[in-house]
Amino acid sequence: MAINRAQLVKELTPGLHALFGLEYDRYENEHEEIFDTETSERAFEEEVMLTGFGEASVKGEGAAVVYDTAQEAFTARYSHETVALAFALTEEAIEDNLYDTLSSRYTRALARSMSTTKQVKAANVLNNAFNSSFPGGDGKELCATDHPTVANIDQRNELATAADLNETSLEQALIDIAAFQDERGLKINAQATKLIIPPALQFTADRLMESPGRVNTSDNDINAIRNMGMVSGGYAVNHYLTDTDAFFIKTDVPNGLKHFVRTPVSTSMEGDFETGNVRYKARERYSFGFSDWRGIFGSPGA
Repeated sequence: MAINRAQLVKELTPGLHALFGLEYDRYENEHEEIFDTETSERAFEEEVMLTGFGEASVKGEGAAVVYDTAQEAFTARYSHETVALAFALTEEAIEDNLYDTLSSRYTRALARSMSTTKQVKAANVLNNAFNSSFPGGDGKELCATDHPTVANIDQRNELATAADLNETSLEQALIDIAAFQDERGLKINAQATKLIIPPALQFTADRLMESPGRVNTSDNDINAIRNMGMVSGGYAVNHYLTDTDAFFIKTDVPNGLKHFVRTPVSTSMEGDFETGNVRYKARERYSFGFSDWRGIFGSPGA
């Protein structure tokens, strides 16, 4: 349905001082703090987890060397979605000079809607991180205590006991990240790079990450997390996280959380011959997801 003069009657009123409601600032591109972006030229993308080899064995004198085989552990799939939105102005509205005053404003509002949709879809990967209805390639949710491996040793990227963000839980998460193993049970050098939090935890995070001394203590202990540089990228607030006490730690493990761009956002405008309406459309194709769960560590809160 096109926007017509009846819907914009005030815009026709002489002496109108201001229009409002279309030009709010927006939280933009917060997904870039969480996801690594790649381009795609297909309808979907698949990434295969390879296992590598186990520990080497001792070779006895004159004995044959032991052979090991690599294999595929699981496949992560990214199915791109088409996201689009449009609006139209009637021919009469354009004739009555509403085109110049409103088209640019509604175009900005359209951009804000497209941007917000992308941020919501990105954040939903973390919002559903503890929900078994949203499994990854290994059949488990993003953050779990029982990720299966080829070595038949379950691994976890979630606190064994759910906890709110505090000094103890953050230190335990960093210890657990350092204990990550690959699919064959070999230790990997995984490091925390960034703490991802909802707005409700930003004050707690700032005290934990930036205070030179330990938080809520009267002694002279240093803040070991800050002093050791354990979270090199600091913290990032994501305003689209829905759980107010869940927190996440991004790691430097490659091929973790990914954003594939199939078609960048584009806009188009055309007139309709029969109605005379002018139509505006924005469209893009992308996907958000994860391949290696070791790219993130999380806690749902207590």
